[in-house]
Amino acid sequence: MTNLADAQSLAEVGDIVRVEARRLTGAQGATFVIREQDRCFYADEDAIAPLWKGQRFPITSCISGWAMLNDETAVVPNIELDDRIPLDAYLPTFVRSLLMVPVGSPAPAAAIGAYWSRRHRATEAEIDALQGLATRTAEAIQRIGLADAPWAPTFTNR
Repeated sequence: MTNLADAQSLAEVGDIVRVEARRLTGAQGATFVIREQDRCFYADEDAIAPLWKGQRFPITSCISGWAMLNDETAVVPNIELDDRIPLDAYLPTFVRSLLMVPVGSPAPAAAIGAYWSRRHRATEAEIDALQGLATRTAEAIQRIGLADAPWAPTFTNR
């Protein structure tokens, strides 16, 4: 697999991020979310069951949007106890806890999520690992020149 320093397209970045996020955190699922103005595009995922790949949500109605709008990592040990979580979207899935990290500061253009099938409070090591991946992802996005480009048309749905 190509590493982020060698990625030549946003699709390659998504391929790497989704796999690395799971590997680094031991989570049952991971996602790569791209900001499209006032929407979040769930561009790619690697999970034990389908989540939201290919779907778009208003940026104000999902935890990835919250992480990007606030440029802040969200640690959610129990989705049912966090007001930022749209339960209608989450309860039908395996996700019971999550970690969502913005990509690119101070104006995040993406987010990386890790999902667990049980209640789990992300450890400092897991948070640091995902934030490190987010930093490398932001560098890759900046290097390939897509930081200000329209995102979704360049991303293929496999």
